[in-house]
Order: sequence, then structure tokens, then C-alpha cells
Amino acid sequence: MNTTAAWSLFICKACGLIYDERKGDEDSGLPAGTRFADIPEDWACPLCGVTKADFEPYVEETVQRARRPVTAGGAVRAKRAAGTVIVGAGRAGWQMAQALRAQDATMPITLVTSCNADVYDKPLLSVAMARGIALDKLPREKGAVAAQRLNIKLLAHTEAIRITPSSRQLRTSRGTLRYQHLVLAHGAQARSLPQFPSALCWRINHLQAYAKFCRALGDIKQRVAIVGAGLIGCELANDLALAGHSVTLMDVADRPLAATLQAQQSQQLLDAWKALPLTFVGGAGVKQIQAMGLRGEKHITLEDGKTWVVDQIVLAMGLQTPNQLAASAGLAWNNGIDVHADTLATSVAGIHALGDCIAINGQVSRYIEPIGRQAKTVAATILSQASVPYASTRVPLRIKTSSLPFTI
Repeated sequence: MNTTAAWSLFICKACGLIYDERKGDEDSGLPAGTRFADIPEDWACPLCGVTKADFEPYVEETVQRARRPVTAGGAVRAKRAAGTVIVGAGRAGWQMAQALRAQDATMPITLVTSCNADVYDKPLLSVAMARGIALDKLPREKGAVAAQRLNIKLLAHTEAIRITPSSRQLRTSRGTLRYQHLVLAHGAQARSLPQFPSALCWRINHLQAYAKFCRALGDIKQRVAIVGAGLIGCELANDLALAGHSVTLMDVADRPLAATLQAQQSQQLLDAWKALPLTFVGGAGVKQIQAMGLRGEKHITLEDGKTWVVDQIVLAMGLQTPNQLAASAGLAWNNGIDVHADTLATSVAGIHALGDCIAINGQVSRYIEPIGRQAKTVAATILSQASVPYASTRVPLRIKTSSLPFTI
């Protein structure tokens, strides 16, 4: 093993995981000091499952240390400069803050989010149970710690309510913020349909919702219905079944992952699931959901009259971008916040957007890989640096149904 050369970093093009030769990856059998070149070719990314060939060299950005004094909460003291306000503390929001701070040590940055802002890897939510990852181990870094590290002001548990572009102000549930630049990175949310009451259905699109769902499951094996057999629905069904829960996976299509896999592949997946407590029901249009019984059971009535009785229901029928903020600012909309393909600028001066909430020519791309590049594009514009045009690219997608995973 070569221990004299400098350690190198490699990044997964699909999910953004960084492999550090110095640290290795004990969970996947690579001890500290394992050179990337020495990793077997059939090794898979421990986060999303793509192969070694889908990694590329990575040069870590160094965050510049601010020279000006900071508050106890890590916020830059800047009474005159409005700076940049970022809405959203998912991967897009934190990547945006990182990209700005890596190039500018003193710009005032404020991050507004309705959650606690903890930093975590979202792909783990659909494999955590089978891997035995405890809830408290999912966050990689507490939000307050990340804010202090990047020297930004964090407004956690704060709702962004309205944008007033004429005065460059963002109204929040904790007061009004001035901005020079506003970046919307608030992501998308689970699609809302009238026959799926919020009080009776789980919508698992972030760590806080996943944590509540896990606490509701507790240590008892439960009957879980998952409505929607797309990427997230299939991964969650696979994970819950491996954890011992009795899972019914429903979809209006006649096979799982119908929009992604060929019919033969879908059948191979169904065959792999035969050993698990997992039943797929195709052609299942849901007509009504009701809570019945003293035990809190839910009754699902299908359009063909069939009824299913379960303990928990998870809705996984796709995502939609919330439009309240965009509408308040008069932003152009086209299946999401409409942004310029090269610059990710919105139709209103001073406002950019990235991540799951944007659409380019009406097309959304709700994957992890583009976010880092999008953040660099927006940062270059905000900081008046040389242009870094964004370009959409095709990346490998790993379907983490561990009973039979697919890469497409």
C-alpha cells in the first residue's frame, strides 16, 4: 500500500458522496489508507450503490475564514450590507452557503429554513432500516454547528412567507430580512391529493418526517401500505420489508417502476421480493382512506371496491414544487420555478434558484449530482466572478432496492 503520496479525494457523480483515501470506508470493508486505485472494481458506493467507475477525482473547496467579528450564534456582523439570503437547508441550501463562503470570507449570509437545518444524506432515508442506522446517526452535522463553521446566520424553524422584489425584502415568521441576493433552495414536497388526508398518510421527504414515521412504527412489526411504486416507493417498501414489516405496495400501473424499468426488469424485481413480506398490487386506484377502529387502523378503499386494512400509510406519488414564494415575487413558473438554463437566474432581478424547486424549459431534475454544480454557477454570478455556465448532464441513477438493485 502506497503511504507516501498525498491522500486524494473522489466524489460519486450520482449522489455526491466523497471517498477520502486517508479515512477509507470501514462500513464497506475499506480500511483507512486504502487508495482508490486499490479498491476492487465491483465495489459500490455505500450511499447510493453505483460502481467505482462512477467516481471522479475531487478537489475540496477550502472555506475562507471571516476576518470580521461574529455573533455568538455565528452570524456575520453586517448592519449596512444586506448580503445573501438563502431559503432552504437541504443539500441545495447548504451547498449554496458553502460555495459562497469558499470564495468570500466576509459576505453576510443568512439561511432561513422551516426545519432544524441538520445536515444529512437524503438517500439514506430509504435504506436506513435495513442497514440498522439509528435515527441519531443520520445527521452528519448539526445545523448550528454547520452555521458556525461557515460563519453564517441561521434562522431555523422559520417560515419564509413573502418576497417583495421592489424593496428586496423577505418576510419571515421571525421578521423581515433585507437581501442583495436571494437564493431559493426550498426543494419540493410530496404531492398532495384530496383522497389522501394529511392526518392519515405519511409523506416522507425529509429527515424530520422520516423520524416521526420511525417513532410511530416503534419496535412493533406493522402493516404498512405504500401508495406509489416509483423510485422512492419501491426503495421504502424494500427497506421496510427487510426490517420485518408487512408491506403492501400499490400503484395505478400494473408493475413497479413502470416509468423507469423495462417490463422484464420489473418482473425480476417482483421475483426478488417473493422472499419478503411484500405484496405488490397493480392497477390500484385509491378512492378513499378512512381511520376506523380503536387501534387507529386505516381502511384503504380502491376504485374497484377492494379494501385493505393497514396500520400506516405512506404516500409516495411524486413531488411538486410549492409556489407560494414564487407567486409572491411574480417569478415565472413552468412546472417549477423557471430559471435560465445557463445562469439559474429567475425572471426577477436579484433572485436565483437551484435544486428540486427549479425547472429548466419545464423539465425538473430532482437528483443530487447537479446541486453542487448549480451552487457554483449561482455563486459566480452573485460574487461577480467569471461566468460558470450550468449544463444539464445525464448521470447514473441507482435504484436502491437492495433485494435487486438497478443502475440506469
